[in-house]
Amino acid sequence: MAPAKYQKPPQAPPKFTATESSLIEDTKRLIARSRGVQDAIVRDVTPETATFAKVTLPMARDDNKMAIESHIIGFYQAVSTDQKLRDASTEAERLLDDFGIESSMREDVYKLVDAAFKAGESLDPESKRLLEKDHKSYIRNGLGVPAGPKRDRFKEIKKRLSEISIGFQKNLNEENGGLWFSPEELDGVPEDVLVSLEKGTGDNEGKLRLTFKYPDLFPTLKYATNPKIRQKLFVDNENKCNQNVPLFQETVLLRDEAARILGYKNHAEFRIEDKMAKTPKTVDDFLGDLRTRLAPGGVREIERLLALKKEDIKKKGIKDVDEERYYLWDHRYYDRLLLERDYSLDQQKITEYFPLQTTIRGMLQIFEELFGLVFVEIMGEERDKIAETGKGSDIVWHEDVQLFSVWDDEGEGSGFVGYLYLDLFPREGKYGHAANFNLQPGYIDESGKRRYPATALVCNFSKPTPKKPSLLKHEEVVTLFHELGHGIHDLVSRTIYSRFHGTSTVRDFVEAPSQMLENWCWTPSQLKSLSHHYSYLSPEYQAAYAESSGGAKRPEETVPDELISNLISTKHINDALFNLRQLHFGIFDMTVHEPESHEDIKQLKLSETYNKLRKEISKLDGPELLNGGDWAWGNGQATFGHLIGGYDAGYYGYLSSQVYSADMFYTVFKANPMNGKEGRRYRHTVLERGGSQEEMQTLEDFLGRKPSTEAFYKELGLSG
Repeated sequence: MAPAKYQKPPQAPPKFTATESSLIEDTKRLIARSRGVQDAIVRDVTPETATFAKVTLPMARDDNKMAIESHIIGFYQAVSTDQKLRDASTEAERLLDDFGIESSMREDVYKLVDAAFKAGESLDPESKRLLEKDHKSYIRNGLGVPAGPKRDRFKEIKKRLSEISIGFQKNLNEENGGLWFSPEELDGVPEDVLVSLEKGTGDNEGKLRLTFKYPDLFPTLKYATNPKIRQKLFVDNENKCNQNVPLFQETVLLRDEAARILGYKNHAEFRIEDKMAKTPKTVDDFLGDLRTRLAPGGVREIERLLALKKEDIKKKGIKDVDEERYYLWDHRYYDRLLLERDYSLDQQKITEYFPLQTTIRGMLQIFEELFGLVFVEIMGEERDKIAETGKGSDIVWHEDVQLFSVWDDEGEGSGFVGYLYLDLFPREGKYGHAANFNLQPGYIDESGKRRYPATALVCNFSKPTPKKPSLLKHEEVVTLFHELGHGIHDLVSRTIYSRFHGTSTVRDFVEAPSQMLENWCWTPSQLKSLSHHYSYLSPEYQAAYAESSGGAKRPEETVPDELISNLISTKHINDALFNLRQLHFGIFDMTVHEPESHEDIKQLKLSETYNKLRKEISKLDGPELLNGGDWAWGNGQATFGHLIGGYDAGYYGYLSSQVYSADMFYTVFKANPMNGKEGRRYRHTVLERGGSQEEMQTLEDFLGRKPSTEAFYKELGLSG
């Protein structure tokens, strides 16, 4: 049971009791209220009397209230097991998006915002930023275009883009494809993956069904010894969502058309104007420079991996395999083999030291120590006590979900911070990647009282089996820490308006705080503290380990120093190829959003461009060599949710954010990653700010100077 002072949060957690009809009814109620607020402003205020308090503030407060319900309404489509509830959530999001477009193009409201903006009142910095952003937003939403056919077409495009985005993500969430393989075909795949697969009946008797979900896909590409099986799985995974192909095509065409209506050369110029980079040229130069620097390393890495492939094929006597080429489906397999052979890195052995639950507890302890937080898990009867309805099941959306109340420690004032949810295992219809979702933002309400945030981590780690708990690969430890970093950003943010809360920053900064925290997963002391061999969790697991290891001596309880040393020595192995993969995504993103003319984007063959660019940038071969040069063998862009869901002309942000994250870590934390004084300074200077001030200002406040690329290139071994 939690200590008494942590048993009664001042705000109940959100409820997850919606029905299909309530989702739609609640959405219509929110829209009606919001429209009423806007109508009242237009009725009661004139351009002559317009002020921030009369125009922008009432809408900002309505936005605050709207977000408390609307984020959860849209969240059901990512996590609900009920298809009808997911469909209703999708429909509700469409209604909210349509209303958002209608609101953003209200000329009567814009005239008043414009008047308030031009009044030049003295405002606090966050309110001033809100007014500036709102004013510019109306112009970027078409109100700078004269009323008439062009503006009408712009609105039409906005509506269609919203529909496409919702449909595209729904197709990805509900993708449920898979392949049937015999156990022999899956030779080499770890036993704990195989035991979790669906067993076939009828025509598939004796076979196992491998899905395209990460816990099935990645281990099979890493361990399956049969290259033909890896090839089949890789190519089919690239084609798992082909119904999204025409949606992606339509999206890039409409975005380009909309940008040109607004007077921009292309969509990239429109999108990047408001980001830290400001211009497409800055982005193109950054990506081009990085590509030039990384290319020679990529070639060297492929040469080394190809030599290993030849050796492996010869040793295993594998026939009918092209040993002169290094293919896309070779990479995870030989990358893993190289680490095992040359660095004594046994990924399966490392995995045994990272049971999911003890790793989470270890991570939360790190955040407690660094940022002055306390995490209290709420279980069983405790849930009943804090639920508004008295039913603990009402405050989670699935029985697997964990819930924590989060508090400041005594040094930070012992106040309540918010709620953290963890939804960690795959299930049908659930969002298929790892992400942080804001459920309710924090803000200051009309009475000056703080409204506390709630945030959720939605991941897809392998489920426990009767003989093993859920065990994390090291790359999954990094993923979990990264997403928890977003969650902490969301929780500790302190802004007046929900508009700027937490991760509501520009896209080319938003990843930096979480990327910086990934460094803790490569620090010996932190890896040690996170680790706990699963055989020590229970007598049953101890017996299961003894059985599976053939009675081998029980390992140390925490990960041995030698294993940590081996792991850390591999941090930058094949790093050029990893970053060239990121460059492929970033350059493809810019290519489709930066055409010379609208005709050019019409003529661009997207699947061929996606696959050709990958070959040109990463130098990894694909099936085009085996099928007579057909570059349209796969539709990877149709599985690329980021480019439809907000990272358009912004994927470069994953790489540019690393510049900032490396600079922050090396400057402040490298010497002592657990420096609580600096951790708290980071919390208050960077994380608390959210998007409430210019992100460059936030960085300069923390670093004490302008950011530098030196640490980034040094980390990649590319300095000088």
